Amino acid sequence: MENQITIYIAGDSTAAMKLPEKRPETGWGEAFQAYFKENVRIENHAINGRSTKSFINEGHLAAIEKSIQPGDFLIIQFGHNDQKIEDPERGTLPYGDYQENLGQFIQVAFRKNAYPLLLTSVTRRKFEEDKIDYMSVGEYPQAMIQFAEKNHVPVIDIHRITTEFIGKIGNEESKKYYLHLPPGQSENYPEGIIDNTHFNEEGAKKVAQLIIEAIQQSDLPLRNLLK
Repeated sequence: MENQITIYIAGDSTAAMKLPEKRPETGWGEAFQAYFKENVRIENHAINGRSTKSFINEGHLAAIEKSIQPGDFLIIQFGHNDQKIEDPERGTLPYGDYQENLGQFIQVAFRKNAYPLLLTSVTRRKFEEDKIDYMSVGEYPQAMIQFAEKNHVPVIDIHRITTEFIGKIGNEESKKYYLHLPPGQSENYPEGIIDNTHFNEEGAKKVAQLIIEAIQQSDLPLRNLLK
């Protein structure tokens, strides 16, 4: 297609495409394509369980660098697995190697004349006495914002946006956006599941919508690709 533009998503399970055996778990990246013009293609490279460190070390960033073209976009969202500092394969320090790793993603975009966009981590559904916990992903969202400001890279604070949204609708109502299933409802989760990190289809669509709304309200070049 003439003037085709690709949006690459580098991230973790909150954004990733899901296998049939994981459904109804859904990543927000799966709901993204519907918002963009016909000449825009989404390449979702987000992978379950990855941090900035493991994504780079396993060669996934290198794979993006091989195919990303001038004028394409690279959306970067990590934090949930960087939080797992007890795991040497994944854990990073928010104001240390996490920021250094973000720099590697940005350098790839700049080397290929593509546009980077940082997204802070989407919130976990974590309530304390009916008040949502703004620190459910630790200091990683703030560390990303600091990195973005220091390096003059665009950032959307979707952590703040999703935290405010989930906090506003409340503890009980917010369950319908996450992977909460009673026993016997899903073949994939016969025992049921209570997962306050991953989204169901409705939750993924809502997060995608919130990201798109933030892009619409910005002056980012990505805004020009929306329908």
